[in-house]
Amino acid sequence: MTRARAVVSLAGLCAALGACGGSPPPPPAASTPQPVAAAPTAPAAAAPATRVPPPGASSAAKTPPLVAAPVVPQGDGTSYESKGRRDPFVPLDLTGGPKGLEVATTKLTGIVRSARTTLALVEAQDGIGYILKPGDTLGDGRLVEIGADSVVFAVSAKPGSQSNRVVLKLAAN
Repeated sequence: MTRARAVVSLAGLCAALGACGGSPPPPPAASTPQPVAAAPTAPAAAAPATRVPPPGASSAAKTPPLVAAPVVPQGDGTSYESKGRRDPFVPLDLTGGPKGLEVATTKLTGIVRSARTTLALVEAQDGIGYILKPGDTLGDGRLVEIGADSVVFAVSAKPGSQSNRVVLKLAAN
């Protein structure tokens, strides 16, 4: 008896779930395509537009008028007020670090070695320190190699020109 009751309960549940809107919506009524008017090229006046009844519709049926949207002036998008921030529309200068920084004017202050990586600690003339790994750029050079007590930079005057090797040695205290 309990098995029959379970089957009846399951059948009732399936019927209830099937009646919860599982049928597809009815297809839209067939209508004739309406011609679309071309958009005006100049801003429209604030006069309300009226709706044109579809062909074959009685003129007795009144449709509410359409109201033209207000014209919003659009800027040309070329001005930006930075207010002390970097302009996001100007490309970043990825050729090096701070302007005027040259590898020849920096000094190597330390080398940090770990099981995974080796880092070079370089200090500029203004006292700002940089932590670099091979492949990083600093001013006009790119760090090529970190040795036991020195680092090697490839320095070029212009991007794409012949590069020179600059070696910075760790200062002995």
